[in-house]
Amino acid sequence: FGLLSLGLAFTLYATPDNGKNRNTRLGLLLGFAFMSGLGTGPLLDLAIQINPSIIPNAFMMSAVIFACFSGAALFAPDGSYLYLGGTLLSGLSTLFWLGFMNIFFQSQLIFQVYLWAGLLIFCGFIVFDTQMIIEKRRRGDRDFIAHSLDLFIDFMQVFRKIMILLMQKDERNNRKRR
Repeated sequence: FGLLSLGLAFTLYATPDNGKNRNTRLGLLLGFAFMSGLGTGPLLDLAIQINPSIIPNAFMMSAVIFACFSGAALFAPDGSYLYLGGTLLSGLSTLFWLGFMNIFFQSQLIFQVYLWAGLLIFCGFIVFDTQMIIEKRRRGDRDFIAHSLDLFIDFMQVFRKIMILLMQKDERNNRKRR
């Protein structure tokens, strides 16, 4: 499902917004969201098995984080967070290599660094993407579908990471009770 959603995202970005193909692009966005949901399904299933309250808690925490960081970007001076782009992309590259390295080492420490750094990086992306959308709109870009995709990706990444952290916390609590 990850490859299908990646293909839909690339197709969406490659299809220009000319007003006539808005329904096609909206269909691509909805297809991406559907495939992302299917890809998140096994993680959701695992969270339900551990504790069903993890999912609404993770969703509410993600929504609050998203609202706070978007609000910070909206009320900040114009373009003050746009300098974060290079740092965030470098951090994303580091996350990729950490994940790749952890395939071979299977280290819990690397996994924890991956989770917490990923959460921090995607919180930064929420701020960066929100300010980038504002700046693009000022310059005449009205492509709300691509902008929605950017923010959806940020939200889903924060949601997944928070859900994993809550599952780990619940597992630790269950071990202590035994």
